[in-house]
Amino acid sequence: MTSGPALVKDLLHAATDRLTGAERQVADALLRDYPMAGLESVTRLAEQAAVSGPTVLRLARKLGFDGFPELQAALRAEMADQIKKPSLKRDARSGAEAGHVLHRFADAVAANIAGTLERLDLDRFDAIAEMLGDDTRPVFIAGGRITRANATYFQNHLQIIRPGVVELSASPSVWPQYILDMGPGTVLVLFDIRRYEKDLQKLAQLAVERGAEVVLFTDQWGSPIASIAAQVVNARVEAPSNWDSTLAVMLVIEALIAAVQARRWDESRERIEALEGMFSTTRVFRSFS
Repeated sequence: MTSGPALVKDLLHAATDRLTGAERQVADALLRDYPMAGLESVTRLAEQAAVSGPTVLRLARKLGFDGFPELQAALRAEMADQIKKPSLKRDARSGAEAGHVLHRFADAVAANIAGTLERLDLDRFDAIAEMLGDDTRPVFIAGGRITRANATYFQNHLQIIRPGVVELSASPSVWPQYILDMGPGTVLVLFDIRRYEKDLQKLAQLAVERGAEVVLFTDQWGSPIASIAAQVVNARVEAPSNWDSTLAVMLVIEALIAAVQARRWDESRERIEALEGMFSTTRVFRSFS
């Protein structure tokens, strides 16, 4: 079971403790404008990091590349994977498939989950749970064409646990009406995986301008929204399918639901009991009791 070649971004994070101060400056410059900064010349990247050209070359070798051109080739390969259309994903796999699709898919999902958990910092997870568990902070949630299902699932559970949780309409044309109610203290949870959506990027920009903090769930490459998000969860999404898998995203979502409920157990228990009481006394739900 493999999750494919390591991303340059992951290599940078993994190498942090081994880097000199100057090399960390190069790593920071790469991550600030990833992956485009790495496609600049050595001279240009060195200028952005305020270091010498040889420092850039040393960093590339520390990451396991023979030189800077090899690092750039890895970044170009990542970008090609990132923008690949669903139909091209299948073409790229033709002739390389072995075994039953159920087992291949399960192996890919298991690798995605392992890679996601390995990368997810526990302090970051706890910080997100703290943000979402604070009912003085309104929470708005939105997803894209595919990830809207993840957004709906998350909102449905959080709304039972705490008040003030709203899922945005599927129509971006009415999003400004939600943005009116956003301000300092607001948490905007967004789901955006590759073939990133411009509407979500604009939503994030406008919300941040009004003082909201963005919690972003994205893929291993990272939505452009990551540059303005307060917290980012990168989940691996590759699967033997024309479409990406969001099962690793769902794992983190469900773990966050459990964490938020644990933080708010007394309050959430009252809400759940009240909700169950309504279900048991409302005629339309009586047949399901």
